[in-house]
Amino acid sequence: MSDPDGSAGSAGSPESTGSTVGGVDALRARLPDTRRGAEALLDRTVRENRFTIAVLFPLVGALALVGSAEGWVPEPFAFHPWFVLFGVLVMRSPLVVGTLPAIDRRAVGWVGVLIAYTYAVELVGVATGWPYGSFEYTVDLGPMLAGVPVALPVFFIPLVVNAYLLCLLLLGSRASNGWLRLATVIAAVVAMDVVLDPGAVALGFWSFGGGSFYGVPLSNYAGWVVSATVAVVTLDRAFAGTTLRDRLRDCEFMLDDMVSFVILWGGINLWYGNPLPVAVAAAFGLGLVRADRFDARVFSPWG
Repeated sequence: MSDPDGSAGSAGSPESTGSTVGGVDALRARLPDTRRGAEALLDRTVRENRFTIAVLFPLVGALALVGSAEGWVPEPFAFHPWFVLFGVLVMRSPLVVGTLPAIDRRAVGWVGVLIAYTYAVELVGVATGWPYGSFEYTVDLGPMLAGVPVALPVFFIPLVVNAYLLCLLLLGSRASNGWLRLATVIAAVVAMDVVLDPGAVALGFWSFGGGSFYGVPLSNYAGWVVSATVAVVTLDRAFAGTTLRDRLRDCEFMLDDMVSFVILWGGINLWYGNPLPVAVAAAFGLGLVRADRFDARVFSPWG
């Protein structure tokens, strides 16, 4: 509050300016100034919020999505694209933060190739029906371009990376066998889509116009075999050394995004009465327990 003459305590006074500058300097001093420091800060942030990220967000997300589909959530909040995208980004954060130390120029280049493939195959799929079968997005998942979400890599790539990482853990030393690794990851990716697509179709995210498997045509899963093969070959080249496997071994939260996947899509399929997708989601949950990536004490709000 200024004095009557306006000379003291004004916004432009030296004291005020000095305080602002000092606050900015203090903030800068607390921020890391190296990549390793930034990674350590992000690790700590995710580690301290595992329950919120991997359990609370997917639970709230499942309720919000089902509520939107059932008409319980009023406009304009039903299926609000920015809310959906924000929730997905939060749930993806353990995977992104966990992978960061293994990212180098080689990995950036190959992940870029995978992103380009993601857009290309989806654009072709929307236009021609190949390789997944004819489908269309019936809900805008963020900004759309030519009928495809601009944020598509945020939805697609983590799915295949999660499957890739889980298989590396479960296979152990056998993961060095390229053909076994390829076959196992393809099976895991297809199984994840057995959970994802029926739930998404039930919500009305997208539509195939009908199909024999909970509204999904079997051709969709043949398409996922193609995309999973491309993803595995690309990820093998992106992370050719042992850095990713070493990080996976030491980073306990790296697969928390898959915990979110099990809760979110398992819960949605349970609501819509899709027993086989629920069973497959539960199987992924058991795989996470076997890989020592799920501990009820860690994922408890009182843990």
